[in-house]
Amino acid sequence: MRWYLAAPLAAVAGLLSAAAFDPWSVPYAMIVGVALLVWVLRRQRDVRVAAVLLSGALYGAAFMGPLIWWMNAVSSGAYVALVAAQVVMLAVIAVPLRAALRLPGWPLWGAAAWVLGEQVRSGFPFSGFPWGRLAHTAIDTPLAPYARLVGMPGTSALLFVLAAMLVVLAGAGVARRSLAVGVVVAVVVAGLFLPSGLAGGGPERRIAAIQGNTPGAFLTWPRGEIGALHLAETQRYADAVSAGTERAPDLVVWPENALDVDPFADPVLAGRIQALVQQLGAPILVGAILDGLSDRTAYNAGIVWDGDGPGEVYVKRKLVPYGEYVPFRRELGDLVPRVDRDIPRDMLPGRRAGDLRAGSVVVGDTICWDIAYDGVVEQAVRGGAEVLVVQTSNASFTGTSQPDQQFKISRLRAIETGRWVVVPSTNGISGIIDASGRVVAEAPREQPATLVADVGTATGQTPATRAGRWPAVALMTLGLLGWVLGARDLRRSRRREHA
Repeated sequence: MRWYLAAPLAAVAGLLSAAAFDPWSVPYAMIVGVALLVWVLRRQRDVRVAAVLLSGALYGAAFMGPLIWWMNAVSSGAYVALVAAQVVMLAVIAVPLRAALRLPGWPLWGAAAWVLGEQVRSGFPFSGFPWGRLAHTAIDTPLAPYARLVGMPGTSALLFVLAAMLVVLAGAGVARRSLAVGVVVAVVVAGLFLPSGLAGGGPERRIAAIQGNTPGAFLTWPRGEIGALHLAETQRYADAVSAGTERAPDLVVWPENALDVDPFADPVLAGRIQALVQQLGAPILVGAILDGLSDRTAYNAGIVWDGDGPGEVYVKRKLVPYGEYVPFRRELGDLVPRVDRDIPRDMLPGRRAGDLRAGSVVVGDTICWDIAYDGVVEQAVRGGAEVLVVQTSNASFTGTSQPDQQFKISRLRAIETGRWVVVPSTNGISGIIDASGRVVAEAPREQPATLVADVGTATGQTPATRAGRWPAVALMTLGLLGWVLGARDLRRSRRREHA
């Protein structure tokens, strides 16, 4: 296929893929988009690498441009830089994908190559960008329960196979078309009967999620104001508990950045938290920005604050470059003054897993986009987490589709891990999700609110969490092997042409 025909088709494929995510949320749109990309790359089986790179880049631009439009809320420069990085990644990924699609049994080799690309994109550059994975589009479809069985990487591979079957259906041969229809029907029907829910049921725990709201537009409020709002909303809830109009909770959770003042350095603030804990008779999982080792560093942390004071601490592990820390700060500071103004301190990443003992329950704490990283969630569950918590602050993305996209990832994690997920946000989306991915409670956005639910605890593991990283490792290995074998086949084909 000529590049001038492949290029617009690859761009259409990218737009279809973006349509699967909020704000559009068209079911199965990404499967169709990937199918169109596969169809294009299979017709570019013998073209030069430059043409394949172009197809991958145009797919990436048309996919990532609309998908992460919300990054403009940070700055147009951040948006352009992130899209450009993803376009480069997806252009490069198209090369091993094209190679794998040359092989016999190409739907399976292609699935492995696709997962290889997702895994690389999720870890590079810096902390990676695990947004827009094919698996994420499974939520609210019969395909979502596969996350519990084979995890996110396996679900992406399975959805790629379905996309490949659409390509087979567009080709010739009654037998192959019949097989493709059979595969699609079998996968969808099986998904309807796959189990979901708690992975080994334990006792219920009453958990309250506090949404204190924000006192204006992001980065405009005085220091300490957001903390005052969360203290006030928690006080209202504590007074209701004291009055007997609300049952006492087992745990209260605050969002990420609920405190932008370090409570360890402010005795008055620490005293107010301690008084609330005593009144509630339950620990509070506090979201706070803690001072770092110098005045140029900080930590984004969740602190278990119980009757004895602050206890276990989880520090966010996957930080946002140019959002929470500034790579090449020295080189960029003079060029982009806003960097130093808006991000005066670099966050430092945590090292330990997020399993925290909080009174009678072990929570698996994740902070904001930690929830999108397979390893962060898996390690918390393996550490004994009975409930997942996603402390998040999406205040900078108010009015965009970013909170909705992230919330759906949280819902899919509930299915994958067989655990309830509690999401406290500063101003939305705050919600409580059961182990089947169903939203049990959701707070109104941009106003103070408290969500309370009797949350089931999980004592076991799903097949996905039990398998851990090994499905991803196996698929990546197969993807690399498919790249090598496909490239060798391409070289042999060209030698025959010139013989």
